[in-house]
Amino acid sequence: MSWDSASPLGKLTVPIPPDTHVAMPYSRSTPTARRNPRGPLVFDTRTLPRRPGSARTETRTVPAPADLHTGLARVPEGADLQLDATLESVTEGVLITVTAVSPVVGECARCLEPVPQTIEVLCRELFSYEQGAGDVDEDGYALDGDLLDLEPVLRDALVLALPLAPLCRQDCPGLCVECGALLAQAGPEHGHESAIDPRWAGLWQRMTQAEPVGQPVPETCEESGRGRP
Repeated sequence: MSWDSASPLGKLTVPIPPDTHVAMPYSRSTPTARRNPRGPLVFDTRTLPRRPGSARTETRTVPAPADLHTGLARVPEGADLQLDATLESVTEGVLITVTAVSPVVGECARCLEPVPQTIEVLCRELFSYEQGAGDVDEDGYALDGDLLDLEPVLRDALVLALPLAPLCRQDCPGLCVECGALLAQAGPEHGHESAIDPRWAGLWQRMTQAEPVGQPVPETCEESGRGRP
């Protein structure tokens, strides 16, 4: 961890682990209604001094919001999310950095078997101090008084990290295209006879039907009639 003096926010630079998903939100917005201070994803910043460089950390276990899904994977509504949050005072507002660990359920994209997983995301966002209506930045978030609502930031970060086509294993053979059997359970001996194209069924039948039973007819030769030796 090092102090980044060149940054306009004057924030601490935290190294990011290589296996962690770093996600930025799709869209940003400012609050339009007063937040519930008891909301599981609402942070009260009154205990954080408004002096640049002040910081505090907090750990929470919160229920997952609804509608966190994409493709064949989703975060179950109400599932436990493990949050490690750091709130830092900067000149413009409060910079929050959150590491979230979430369970994920879904279906294998090849065999459709259940695939339970766990993902970890890291999101970082600046919430500016509340301003007048004419000074609100439409491209950023703002505190609602002393309250910081993390839900829209966390929601976008989790959805971006969900796998679009989860696999139960990297070499999953999938399903049999003929009968739908699980090839991983059916084994390598599983197979079907090649189906005959209906357009060629009549020709195939004629080619494979049995030859007529009986003695072959001997060949006959015509003689010239000029006499025999």
